Amino acid sequence: MKARALGIPFIGNPGKHNAITDVPGVEVGHCTLIEGDGPLVVGKGPVRTGVTAILPRGKAYKPCFANWFSLNGNGEMTGTTWLEESGFLEGPIMLTNTHSVGTVRDSLIKWQYEQGFYDPFWNEDFFLLPVVAETFDGMLNDINGFHVKEKHVYQALENAKSGAVAEGNVGSGTGMICHEFKGGIGSSSRILENGYHLGVLVQANYGSREHLTVAGVNVGRQMPDLLPKFKQAQRKEDTGSIIIIVATDAPLLPHQLKRIAKRAAMGLARVGGIGSNTSGDIFIAFSTANEGAADRHNLKTLQMLPNDQINPLFEATIQATEEAIINAMTSAETLSGIHGNTVYALPHEALKNLLKL
Repeated sequence: MKARALGIPFIGNPGKHNAITDVPGVEVGHCTLIEGDGPLVVGKGPVRTGVTAILPRGKAYKPCFANWFSLNGNGEMTGTTWLEESGFLEGPIMLTNTHSVGTVRDSLIKWQYEQGFYDPFWNEDFFLLPVVAETFDGMLNDINGFHVKEKHVYQALENAKSGAVAEGNVGSGTGMICHEFKGGIGSSSRILENGYHLGVLVQANYGSREHLTVAGVNVGRQMPDLLPKFKQAQRKEDTGSIIIIVATDAPLLPHQLKRIAKRAAMGLARVGGIGSNTSGDIFIAFSTANEGAADRHNLKTLQMLPNDQINPLFEATIQATEEAIINAMTSAETLSGIHGNTVYALPHEALKNLLKL
């Protein structure tokens, strides 16, 4: 359930689906893996994981201007060295669990090659440095069983579509935990007064209960029950990670998209994220404007939004990031995994009562 359906008073004007796919051309697909119950048997399960694909311009090779930012780097997002150097995102963004990054990266390269999703340098010369990001789902998932396979990457890519985005316990968000409630995939969008769109998708797997803040109200300290049940005691510090993807059709160049990516941190802070030492808080922003800018052979004329007009996009990024994280939590359902470890869904009625809705 979207958080707005509970009456939570978020600021800003969302798009039709209140999702990253409200940016024209953006597609999202999931492959969800849920198998088995009971004690952990490495290699057999239980399995609570998956893959999520974000395609900036659908299933066609049309590189986008992009950039990234690491608030705290205890995590992984491949391909960012060349992304920042070149200024281009040359394919889908893939999300998964920490120990499946290599499989997803290699499978994405193979998929792009088979699909002709590339522009060869010369004849059939071909290389890619794809963007694959992760968060750790090992509290619910047999993460060392390496259950994500090539076929699951292909399924997520083939399932990618525009329109409504499934949220919560889906795709790469299946086994994720947020502020000690069930987390996962969340998305939100904004339509600006000038007609531009901005959308955010998060993989939320971070945070302590005491920091959870919704619509400016610290609700976490008022919700001391429904704490996760783990077989082994866990550290009480703020642990975990979040990946945030920001998309827009505003004509922004890579240096401006770096500024947009940084503002996602402010949306994270509104919900109670602190960028803890053990957290991988890594953000990427891309623009679907200036199609054809990656042409290797011809001089290009580009459009760029003046910096003096970028503040509304900063604000939209903050707003949509905050709402996407809460959407991940309100959409998620209680889930048990390895050893019977259980993480509970954020209780809707209790949240409404605390917010006096």
